[in-house]
Amino acid sequence: MPIQIPLEQLISRIEIDNDWWHTGKVNAYYTRMTPRPYIELFSPLVFQNAVKRAVVLMGQRRIGKSVMIYHTIQRLLDSGVPPKDICYISIETPVYHKVWLEELMDVVKLHQNREDFNGMYFFFDEIQYLKDWEIHLKSLVDTFHYTKFIVSGSAAAALKLKSRESGAGRFTDFILPPLTFYEFLSLKGLNDLVQPNPEGDLQPMYSSNNIEELNLQFIEYINYGGYPEVTISKDLQDDKERYIKSDIIEKVLQRDLPSLYGIEDTQELNSLFTSIAYGSGDEISIEALSMKSQVSKHTLTRYLEYLEAAFLIRIVHRVDEKASRFKRAYNFKAYLTNPSLRTALFSAVSTGEIALGKMIETAIFSQWEHSSLKRNLYYARWNKGEIDMVNLNRLNQPEWAAELKTSNSAYTNPKELNKYMSFCATNKIKELIISTKNVFEVVNVDGISVYYIPSAIYCYMIGRNLIERKVKSPDRQI
Repeated sequence: MPIQIPLEQLISRIEIDNDWWHTGKVNAYYTRMTPRPYIELFSPLVFQNAVKRAVVLMGQRRIGKSVMIYHTIQRLLDSGVPPKDICYISIETPVYHKVWLEELMDVVKLHQNREDFNGMYFFFDEIQYLKDWEIHLKSLVDTFHYTKFIVSGSAAAALKLKSRESGAGRFTDFILPPLTFYEFLSLKGLNDLVQPNPEGDLQPMYSSNNIEELNLQFIEYINYGGYPEVTISKDLQDDKERYIKSDIIEKVLQRDLPSLYGIEDTQELNSLFTSIAYGSGDEISIEALSMKSQVSKHTLTRYLEYLEAAFLIRIVHRVDEKASRFKRAYNFKAYLTNPSLRTALFSAVSTGEIALGKMIETAIFSQWEHSSLKRNLYYARWNKGEIDMVNLNRLNQPEWAAELKTSNSAYTNPKELNKYMSFCATNKIKELIISTKNVFEVVNVDGISVYYIPSAIYCYMIGRNLIERKVKSPDRQI
């Protein structure tokens, strides 16, 4: 297909986006920002040249994918990679519309008077706006053996599906989650609110010498902390609701999804998402939802798939009292992938509100977004009880369970513990986590280790452990 845009315009735009070609460094606007700890997992994939694979960076809008790319580019420059060997192109930019990736590479080659692309790093941002991107990328990986390709996109589930279908053995997927509570405290310089506790049986275990302040920061994180820019920008903090709602939710629901999937009735999609956001963590029945909304079950199922593709929600399926999965998933829970989305649509939650419990659940589930273990997380419900989180191993056997609370009720009232202990005993689970308001204690009950952990610390611990364990053991599946 011939290039429709004048060559001069393409060159001009590419030069604007690659100012390090002239300065030797990434624009200070980006380098002044504190890198997310996830860069320690992402950048090694970019530097890895022995294995000929493209890197596919996925995640929700405005969680820092592009900034992490710029930080990685600076690391490449610091390591001695020549500035003109690194090229960044955002496919979302209108001037690149309907221009193939290899054509863009040829423009760079012509402009730089290069003989080949050997040793180059190409970053293609917002790749989902290129139709059949996975076919183009696969071809590039197969053709240019000494060139590294990194692409990113916001429609995570859709990207992952296409990556697996067309890029098997050629693509490495990397999911960047919304800001974790561990990162939130790091960006605000408040990591001293949590301390490692080497005396604990749960390794590594953490405690806090100011649990009241930590709980206040946890609520702040739930309401507004899922986005790095909101966390560090005073201007955005003063207008958080508009930023999240207008710049993120509305763009996804009214522009991204309709353009990517040909959705015509965005009102129905908005209505479904609003309902899920208000009741994040509630159990959903497609049958009941269809009757209430007068939308067909097939259409609702597709909408749920779209919302997952946009990285806005995650579906968690149910197991019974014997931790067995259901053959037909009539009921399931839908969680926001980022608790801050609810604040944008409604209002901030505070201590004492009923909604806070569900948002704590939502926040804790969201910490697992980067981990492969998220596929193994379920909730259990049966006639006499329910447990919020059950982990099944690869053999579909339960390994641990967690009940997520806003109070200390399960600690102060041992009878409340009975239904959880019964589930653990039936399924031979040896570790039960009970999140609390401010109690931190480990007890042994009938051979089952019960960990009482404040919800804020448990949330922090998940996010920190997933990063640090993976950094120490890059091949570890977390």
